[in-house]
Amino acid sequence: MTSRIPRDSRLRLVRPRPLAAAPRAMNQRHARRPAPRPPEGTPAPAELARMARSGLAGAARLAHWADAALGPGRDGGTADGKATLSEATAERAAADLGLTAAQIRAEWDTARLAGLVEVHGDSARPGWRLRAWDRDDSAVLRGWVALFDAWSLASPEPADHEPAAVAEVVSAMPQVLSFLQLSAGPVPVEQLLDLLQQRVTELRTERCEVPYEPGTTRPGDAAPAASGPVVSSPSAVEAPRPAEVAPLAPLLDWSLHALASVGALTCGDGQATLTPLGSWAVWVKLEQICVAAQSPAGNIEQGAEDMLRGCAQLRPNAARAEYRAWLAARTVGSAVTELIDAARGEDALLRGLAFEALRVVGAPAEPDVRAVVDEPTLRPYALLWLAEHDGADPEDAHEVLTREEATWLWVDTAAAVSDHGEAPMLVRHLESAVQPTVPQLLDEVRAVGHPRTVQVLVALAAAHPDPALAKAVRRAAFQVHTGG
Repeated sequence: MTSRIPRDSRLRLVRPRPLAAAPRAMNQRHARRPAPRPPEGTPAPAELARMARSGLAGAARLAHWADAALGPGRDGGTADGKATLSEATAERAAADLGLTAAQIRAEWDTARLAGLVEVHGDSARPGWRLRAWDRDDSAVLRGWVALFDAWSLASPEPADHEPAAVAEVVSAMPQVLSFLQLSAGPVPVEQLLDLLQQRVTELRTERCEVPYEPGTTRPGDAAPAASGPVVSSPSAVEAPRPAEVAPLAPLLDWSLHALASVGALTCGDGQATLTPLGSWAVWVKLEQICVAAQSPAGNIEQGAEDMLRGCAQLRPNAARAEYRAWLAARTVGSAVTELIDAARGEDALLRGLAFEALRVVGAPAEPDVRAVVDEPTLRPYALLWLAEHDGADPEDAHEVLTREEATWLWVDTAAAVSDHGEAPMLVRHLESAVQPTVPQLLDEVRAVGHPRTVQVLVALAAAHPDPALAKAVRRAAFQVHTGG
């Protein structure tokens, strides 16, 4: 017989698990896709890592120097809050390392892009890759791929071109790189220019932009002072005019030289060729895209919200593979913006999954995550992300949250369980509360002001097998509903 005497049920203090880690049927097995092999002739990972170490030797040397010379208690290496070296520090490094100040600044930028130096606010510190530089080949290759992904930042963009045109070329270059990788040899620059023009035209067509004849107007422009109408010929719509190709040539030249500066390709005699490192990196990204296209969820063409919904039922490793493939098909900036917009929605499950995907993004997402710390809905998730990014143990990262923030996060996660999980999961979710007793939990849940508090408490009362506890939870839900 069940006791009707109200009890002060004790709760075990355990770390909450991500919803994506909820166990599925024990007898369910996923067919493992055999690990793909890189194209024939690709060097072994150890040889690729040796090449990457060689190309980044100067950046690593400067990062080690900064670690020793600019550590805690010494003069900082940044002066303007933008992680740029001060004049004095650059001159000091140049004297110590036997380089010019300009070379020091270039190596510093390379070290930042490769993750050898991490910037946090107005200070910089050695990255974890620097600690593992001499013993971990995978850390070296990840650092080089991070530099490869940021190739457009490695060289100043042409000042005499509109930012929109530069952005179009950056967006079109993955297709050019894929063509170079599939060609497996030198490709004439003229052929690459033709391919770039085709891709840029496709991007403009997707935005419904139509090339206009000289002298005609674009929508929204003032009409020309002419007596009769100006009509563009059909050829202006069907294909770009030769005059439109010329402006892309300098931008292609800039792109190729920027990629060459990071060690992804070589240029000479009017031809471009991917280096072994560049060919391997492009193959890895193509493989990630192919994995997503062949996966059960197939989320590569979906927006962030639909992608996250498709990953909700996957195990953590499978979900992370989907995140990586989805990210590989997009620029980092646009992907991070999409994920944060999805996190701002009403679905708490998508909020948690969005930050799991941002963990896959890593350091490039830090500025955007810091920018949302003051948003109440995202604050607990952002603080946990930043704590883990700053090196905190995931088991202890929750200690950065205040009691109120932890309670708000508990309610938000409970809302996700209520919407997408099963009743036993909601009951087990009680174990993740920071409050030691159920009465304390209910008091603080009522005070935290989460918009889903009533629905969460009603669902918990309906799911809990203890009638006395269920009654107390229903009473708390009624008090919140009536403003008591």
